[in-house]
Amino acid sequence: MPPRILISTGGGDPANYVSAVRAAGGEPVAAYLPPPDLSYDGLLLAGGGDVEPARFGQEDRGSRDMDPARDRAELALLDAFLGAGKPVLAICRGHQVVNVWAGGDLIQDLGRLVPDHQLPEGDCVHPVRAEVGTLLHRLYGPLFPVNSNHHQGVGRLGRGLYASARSEDGVIEALEHETLPLISVQFHPERMTGALSRPDTVDGGAIFRTFVERCHSTH
Repeated sequence: MPPRILISTGGGDPANYVSAVRAAGGEPVAAYLPPPDLSYDGLLLAGGGDVEPARFGQEDRGSRDMDPARDRAELALLDAFLGAGKPVLAICRGHQVVNVWAGGDLIQDLGRLVPDHQLPEGDCVHPVRAEVGTLLHRLYGPLFPVNSNHHQGVGRLGRGLYASARSEDGVIEALEHETLPLISVQFHPERMTGALSRPDTVDGGAIFRTFVERCHSTH
């Protein structure tokens, strides 16, 4: 039996996440505001709007499309799944939620610093540099192209987290945890694999395959 993966979404179309998990050998179940059900073998936090700034001790300085109910639900999901040692894959918004969960904060307006990341639609393709010995370095090497479409980023790192990859303008593109089974990326691997594979980026499917393999160990 394939491992069952809970995908927490913002209520939009989860088709890209579902397809990527299924292609990697998992059984995806997507839901908005799902309860922390530990009968699943792993958790995927999907992209979406911004985290409410009060969650990381700041006033609103340009955050948008906030969903406090989703913040509450996903922080509870992280408590449950990581508390149980179950694998988590966090993408874009999910990457930011992970840092807030660990006690870190966010940069609310990257556009003032790196305007190419703030696009009205579509993806900005750019290189990412991975730290030696990290998961992304093992998958893709020291320097590789990915996509981005976001206006916020990870700021001060939360407890136990370290930056495993950065864009060349300094944005933290991936996080790993010192002890927990966590894969966290700012870019969108679900839009870089399968029918959405593109010649100007790496194959995002490698991230999903690694995640699903981790979930097999808890299955």
